[in-house]
Amino acid sequence: MTRTSPSLLVLAALTLFLSIPSSAQQRPQPGIQQAPTGPSPSPYRSFFAAYQARLRATQVNQPLWASPLVTTSPRIEQGFRSDFIRQTASTGATTWNFGNTKGVQFIPLPRLEFRISPPPFFEHAAPHSLDGFGDLAFRLKYRLYGSNEQHHNAIVTAELTASIPTGKNGNGSCCAILTPTLQAGKGYRNVDWQTTFGAALPASNTTRLGRSLAWNNTLQYHATKFLWLEDEFNSTFYLGGKYDGKQQTFNTPGIIASRIPLVRGRAGDTPPLAITLGAGEQIALTRFNTYNHSPVFTFRLRF
Repeated sequence: MTRTSPSLLVLAALTLFLSIPSSAQQRPQPGIQQAPTGPSPSPYRSFFAAYQARLRATQVNQPLWASPLVTTSPRIEQGFRSDFIRQTASTGATTWNFGNTKGVQFIPLPRLEFRISPPPFFEHAAPHSLDGFGDLAFRLKYRLYGSNEQHHNAIVTAELTASIPTGKNGNGSCCAILTPTLQAGKGYRNVDWQTTFGAALPASNTTRLGRSLAWNNTLQYHATKFLWLEDEFNSTFYLGGKYDGKQQTFNTPGIIASRIPLVRGRAGDTPPLAITLGAGEQIALTRFNTYNHSPVFTFRLRF
């Protein structure tokens, strides 16, 4: 029997291996997970994709109403807002409020909104009043219940606002103030009603500042795709302090062009970038009032 040379066996095995197609050599083995061949997704892109998905899931479970001019909306929102108000005192002196303690709103977690409000700027026409910035404020809002227009068309929200006395030249408070507020709303077809009730509670010096209760109500009519007509009633009740026992109520008719898209998004979703413009006037209904005939303008950028 003729013995085969080891070198011939090695050569034959090498020839057989090279003759196997490359696709067969790269076939994954059962039970072994193969590493991805393409570039891995950016961690920043993954974070923002997950954030936007959570944002859409949060907003789809609430009514798509316009935020009123004065009454705080019970909706959870994200974006930037700045208001401009001219207040006329009983003496005739006017004061412009640039910002009106609004600011930037975020939705960091489902049902939760956080807002930081830079100090507003006050410009006085009275000769002995000094212009300057007001107080810094923060707001935390949690949606207790929400249902969109296709279901119950209603919402209930709890809110806590805290202001820090950073104002100068008498344009802010002397002390920090906490303001818990309960908000709710109900809609029917093209009409919705939004209401809030809250209390301003100074952290100190309560005897001089006193406390106040604020009750706001808004009735809105969705006239066209972007146009909303509204009428608000804004009441404040003073307990202690300079205006102890007094009460003032304003009627605020207004018009809002809401969520005009700057960038179009997916069908059925709210626009990823949109602006809202609105205007109205606060008219005093009570004999006692700290100002009257106050025009209100609002600018909002939703993202």
